[in-house]
Amino acid sequence: MKTRRHFLTGLSTAVAATWTQSLRAAPDPKKDIIVGHGAHRYKVIKDWVAPGQGRHHPILNCHEMVQVKDGRLFMIGDHWDHQMLVYQPDGTIVESWGGVWPGGHGLTLSDENGAEFLFVTDSGLWKSGSGGFRQTGRVTKIDLTGKEIFSLSHPMSVGAYEPEMFFNPTETAIAPNGDIYVVDGYGSNYVLRYDARGKFISRFGGKEGVPEQERLNNAHGIAIDLRAGVEKATVLVTSRADHCFRRFTLAGQYLETLPVPGCMVCRPVISGQELYAGVCWSKDPVLNKQPGNPSGFTVILDAQGKVISAPGGSEPVYEEGKLKPLTRAEPVIDHGHDVCVLDSGDLIVCQWNAFQTYPIKLEKV
Repeated sequence: MKTRRHFLTGLSTAVAATWTQSLRAAPDPKKDIIVGHGAHRYKVIKDWVAPGQGRHHPILNCHEMVQVKDGRLFMIGDHWDHQMLVYQPDGTIVESWGGVWPGGHGLTLSDENGAEFLFVTDSGLWKSGSGGFRQTGRVTKIDLTGKEIFSLSHPMSVGAYEPEMFFNPTETAIAPNGDIYVVDGYGSNYVLRYDARGKFISRFGGKEGVPEQERLNNAHGIAIDLRAGVEKATVLVTSRADHCFRRFTLAGQYLETLPVPGCMVCRPVISGQELYAGVCWSKDPVLNKQPGNPSGFTVILDAQGKVISAPGGSEPVYEEGKLKPLTRAEPVIDHGHDVCVLDSGDLIVCQWNAFQTYPIKLEKV
């Protein structure tokens, strides 16, 4: 009886390599849940973080995650004593710290001539027990040990806001020249621009007093899009309640809208030529009537703004050039809040309001 080894010996090297690779990639339908579409399909690994680590590294909600050069993954959350969790790529939690960002929400990595820094966004919205609180938000630059470098000034102190305007920022993005862009997604929905030293430059966007097609309605996330080159860099801003991303010049001039119908998307994450985003809610009337409002998945858009995959969601279908509304298809992701794309193409998905569970991994197949 021939073994697999004997059988491979009789094949050409190229054929054998291809056949072996297909064996490794083939999912077991009885054990594996596969989500996604086209070239972006993933095996769901719910236990990326092994059980038992919560005793020393508790969490409430997972908000955003970035990966630094040495491979570690930093994640911001809103636990009162463990707002920053640091992971190894295998899901092992290395450390957790931080008690000064009760509304921990946004986390952005900045590389400054080889030195890495983090911009932490505290939205100012947080919970304690059964109570919810709103206070002024804050954006802080720290090093990888947690040492504070500086905090950005409140927009009212630089003449950008009036006293009655809320400031509850949700995210930052760093331009190639070091300029800092802050979205006030839970406050007044403006984009605030500062220079690399934290000096205020300008604001743009907003929800009121602007044309509907370019308004920011729950400006939840922001990213600098460099896919067309540094000279053609643009700003992508989430308008979550309008189910889309808005594109602006670096100076704040509106350019276009990337619609994602049915999806209340979070921040845009650009990796390679694709744009990834967590979907916190889908506008599915059936799901939204169920207890606990189960909702959420992820979306992947190509360089032209077309949705090419929706892991955990329905298959993207275009009719006459328009995307049909997406909905949740698999009970895999609860309120997808952020996507961290690894070099391997695997995804780590942070979830909000997901029963105090850690991020899950989507392993590319």
